[in-house]
Amino acid sequence: MPASKAAKKAPQDGTYGLPEATLMGLYEYLMTTRMVDERFRKLYRQGRFAGTYYSAVGQEATTVGPTYGLRDEDIIAPSHRELGAAITKGIPLVEIFAHNFARRNSPDKGKTHPCHYSSRAKGVMVAASTLAGQTVVGTGCAMAFKIMKKDNIVISFFGEGATSRGGWHEALNFAGIHKLPALYICQNNFWAESVPSTLQAGIEDFSDRAKAYGFPGITIDGNDIFLVHKISNEAITRARTGEGPTLIECKTYRYYGHSEIDPADYRRDEEIEVWKKKDPIPRAEKILLDIGLLTMEKRESLVERINQEIEDAIAVCEKEEYYPPEEAYNDVYSDQFPVRREEY
Repeated sequence: MPASKAAKKAPQDGTYGLPEATLMGLYEYLMTTRMVDERFRKLYRQGRFAGTYYSAVGQEATTVGPTYGLRDEDIIAPSHRELGAAITKGIPLVEIFAHNFARRNSPDKGKTHPCHYSSRAKGVMVAASTLAGQTVVGTGCAMAFKIMKKDNIVISFFGEGATSRGGWHEALNFAGIHKLPALYICQNNFWAESVPSTLQAGIEDFSDRAKAYGFPGITIDGNDIFLVHKISNEAITRARTGEGPTLIECKTYRYYGHSEIDPADYRRDEEIEVWKKKDPIPRAEKILLDIGLLTMEKRESLVERINQEIEDAIAVCEKEEYYPPEEAYNDVYSDQFPVRREEY
């Protein structure tokens, strides 16, 4: 369903007919994602974990909205900016913090780059470092679900820059041919690192690219969390019932650079300020306050609880030790690699 038609049928209060529990659940995950993200930025700048950090502040609705309500058996195929999908899919905060801290309690044993969250139990694939690589693997998972006659679905997340990669087009073409149970979420934040979207493609809406592969493409306001969830849910239902994939382009914006080592001085301050006025959290809060589901007291209580969960996760993880260097040889060969520390 095109976004414009969905909006015309929606109640004037901006809730799109979603249940109250769903509205509040989406808001809670949205707030959690923002607070965890901002805290990671501070922790990185304090030197409390290494590597770098990829913030998604400003575009959280594009990951929380599609992921909310999924089954554990459904698969998320992320890149490095899907913190919201990892949290909403159910990965515990302590595992997420352990991953970035690369400690012994991290599911990946400290072996992957920060922001590459994953969980077999929660159906979150290891994020792809190669641009659009997760789209190819996610499409393969969708094919597996179809072969096994399961009604599970796969959601692949990527930025508009990824749509310029050959593997991305091959994946979507394959999904269209086989009518796979897949949802492709394009987070068009108008910048692929330092390259503007106007130099990525000669089209205004990246959702138009779905036409070439025989399935629907929809462009929506990616900062409207309730709209993102509604349209994604319709596409998920379509995928589960054998009608094939959908490409949803969520127009949004990230406030910070590509990573914490990128000052993003190629962007104009005026551009950032325009998008901050469209921030998904104040927008959701206004709607929830207007309809009486949220009060400032409830908001403060939620913020306090999330802060405590964050502090608890940090305390647990920073007490953990790092793995010894020789751990790098494990999980590579079928047998444990016979190396002793004194040999190197």
